[in-house]
Amino acid sequence: MKAIIFAAGLGTRLRPFTLEHPKALVEVNGKPMLQRVIERLRAAEVTQLVINVHHFAQQIIDFLNENGNFGCDITISDESHLLLDTGGGIANAASALEGDEPFIAYNADILSDFDITGMIDAHKKSGADVTLLTSARNSSRQLYFDNTNRLRGWCNLNTGECRPDSFSPDRCEVAGASFNGVHIIGQKALGLLNELSTKQPVFSITPFYIDNIDSLDIRSYTPAESYQWYDIGRNETLASARIEFKE
Repeated sequence: MKAIIFAAGLGTRLRPFTLEHPKALVEVNGKPMLQRVIERLRAAEVTQLVINVHHFAQQIIDFLNENGNFGCDITISDESHLLLDTGGGIANAASALEGDEPFIAYNADILSDFDITGMIDAHKKSGADVTLLTSARNSSRQLYFDNTNRLRGWCNLNTGECRPDSFSPDRCEVAGASFNGVHIIGQKALGLLNELSTKQPVFSITPFYIDNIDSLDIRSYTPAESYQWYDIGRNETLASARIEFKE
């Protein structure tokens, strides 16, 4: 199985570090986040990787070269000309992700110890087009899934906005969950991402999922066992992770 690691972001919430470095190279307990994600994927026998770059791209390329790509086969998807967001970033790397299998998409700012292999197994068993790592953590933006774990809608709890426009969590049997930054994406979804990118090269993946609720089988995956999870994209959560995360 292949994977794409999102490492292109500007990291504005991690300043001053990101004024001189890419967010993906911020360290937790002496180890850069990009290295942590690569090593987790490698431990799950996912060694064909695509890494997208934009902000201080050369620092990431040099870091990988200095460490022998951590024993993985790595392709750089260069977005130096234009930051494409998550959906556009996947579409831009489509030629490296196409094949007979689904692939993993993993945010470089997610620090976690969830079982990647368990998620892969669940995706294959369900036959879903897309599987999203979820949890019950507090978030103002909620995805809603039915009793088969299939995605049915999205709501912003602060504004009351829901999508699709016809969706209301009060009118159907659904449960809310928060998306935790890791997806497994099948080739059908990749084809639709590619199609959209020809008209709109810069776009986020979550609205794409909502717009394709009917055409794609998108499922949630919440591991049965508890797991550690931190979004280290802000200085406050980075500080917490450095204190609390257990290796």
